[in-house]
Amino acid sequence: ASAVNTRTTLTSLRKRSFFRCRSIDGHLPCGVKASVSPVDRRRGAMIISGKPGAIAAGVCGALFIAYCVYFDRKRRSDPNFKSKLRERRKKQKAAQDNAGHAQLPDLKDAAAVQKFFLDEIQLGEELLAQGDYDQGVDHLSNALAVCGQPQQLLQVLQQTLPAPVFQMLLAKLPSVSQRIISPQSLEEDDVE
Repeated sequence: ASAVNTRTTLTSLRKRSFFRCRSIDGHLPCGVKASVSPVDRRRGAMIISGKPGAIAAGVCGALFIAYCVYFDRKRRSDPNFKSKLRERRKKQKAAQDNAGHAQLPDLKDAAAVQKFFLDEIQLGEELLAQGDYDQGVDHLSNALAVCGQPQQLLQVLQQTLPAPVFQMLLAKLPSVSQRIISPQSLEEDDVE
């Protein structure tokens, strides 16, 4: 019964225009052997294997590489290419330098410092909960830098944070403290 079904399936597939050019032994009229799985036969697909398939793949690969070379040459010959590239690199460097650096409040304004502290703690906790440890540690270190009692906050954070995250926080503190001290010393120099 299955042999009859296979023959009727093959007969119905040969009636399609796609398979009319195939001979019974699986060769195309041009002598190319085509491998067709039973699932692909039902869909009407054919995969060409052997030397012609390799040649076709090689030609497609060569055309792709030629297009890439052409596009790169055209891009580099643009008169504004170097200036655009420098501008883009400056923006990326500025974005990297400013990443995690929140705008510090006026340290003489207690309400602004308190608001900044609470916002940074909240944002740091949210980022840590989401798994973004680097950004979370940046915000917690900003909060620690403006905190009135940093030792007590460090003790609380040591108890609540995982050890590797707490080590990241300790490593980040000197750079954040330096960033806060620098504007203060500039302001003092301006006053004198």
